[in-house]
Amino acid sequence: MAVQQGEVAPDFELNDQHNQPVRLSDYRDRKAVAVVFFPLAFSSVCTGELCALRDDLGAFQNEDVQVLAVSVDSPFSLAQFAVQQGYEFPLLSDFWPHGEVARRYGVFDEELGVARRATFVLDRDGVVRWTTVNAIPEARDVQEARQALADAA
Repeated sequence: MAVQQGEVAPDFELNDQHNQPVRLSDYRDRKAVAVVFFPLAFSSVCTGELCALRDDLGAFQNEDVQVLAVSVDSPFSLAQFAVQQGYEFPLLSDFWPHGEVARRYGVFDEELGVARRATFVLDRDGVVRWTTVNAIPEARDVQEARQALADAA
């Protein structure tokens, strides 16, 4: 079962596309955070969703809010994906142990070996204020996440 609204989000540390560690709790008391799980880099739906974040980045990454996108891809794959698409936000690798963070959030698809399409909006205290989990082929409504993040900030 996925982490629910009102729960404190599980902390994690994952390497980003630059192979630098990023810890969720580093944003505690500083920023609201959108943790955006996506199945795979370079896939069409994931690329479209992350491009929507890129194209409206000021709403997802500023002095009050931070977006953290998470997939099971390696940091090396995520680095190429970021360069190719011009992503200037952290793409975090849940590569090894494979899908551990997605499992802790209850959004790992064991059959496919990837994270489901899920978003968790956390307030500055790390409490989940809004969440959505979509089937892997179904794109999320990025505007819903944008509004939830603005409300949590």
